[in-house]
Amino acid sequence: MVMLNDLKTYLDELLQLDKFPGDCSNNGLQVEGAQEISRIVFGVDACAALFAAAADSDAEFIFVHHGLSWGNGFKYFTGNTADRLKLLFCNDISLYAVHLPLDAHPQYGHNAVLADMVELDNRSMFCEYAGTEIGVRGSLPQSMTPDALAQIFAAKLDCQYTIYPEAREKSVKHIGIVSGGAGIDGIEAAAECGLDCLITGEMEHQCYHAMLERNMPVIALGHYKSETPGVLKVMELIKQNFDVECHFADLPTGL
Repeated sequence: MVMLNDLKTYLDELLQLDKFPGDCSNNGLQVEGAQEISRIVFGVDACAALFAAAADSDAEFIFVHHGLSWGNGFKYFTGNTADRLKLLFCNDISLYAVHLPLDAHPQYGHNAVLADMVELDNRSMFCEYAGTEIGVRGSLPQSMTPDALAQIFAAKLDCQYTIYPEAREKSVKHIGIVSGGAGIDGIEAAAECGLDCLITGEMEHQCYHAMLERNMPVIALGHYKSETPGVLKVMELIKQNFDVECHFADLPTGL
């Protein structure tokens, strides 16, 4: 068992929340519940399905990447917002959310763990977002095609992938990784760094011609799947450091 404030302090310091003042997410403890914690549920998205799963397992704490509170926060506690909050308050469950800090952490973030999966060397940060560089770039141990690279991620994440544009036979070695949705900014940042390929979660329509004109192959692993690695890594750390039960609630969106 661990006290809520001790767990909060540990996570705040581990994930360096104070380094991301420009994040639109209100990172940290968003909903306060029970003060004593024996069970924690981890997930990607704050949603009713996750909250119900936590309640069913008698968890007192939920850790997510995408929280409930963004920007100026709620204006009305009605409708879907009310339904979600009822699940938390009626079951005395705390909600802790970490957005950009969990993308960018150099050891435990999504991008760092994705880089570990392909043994990326000579790493550095790139792709500034909200005033902070959140992506990881570096060199593969050996050159390979985008298709071969994508298959490594697919096997380790158990995910489908799409390569944009069709560039399966191009040889790539210097790659960048930006979990979630890198967007045009990610493509531009990768091109400016002289990278051969960009790894992300999803691509939008307006990104297609930017990829084509920059001759930048992009491997999209799915937004959800690309943002599970950091959550799972934090769960491992919590298991190692606290006497609590931990469970990952896998609620894939297919996107």
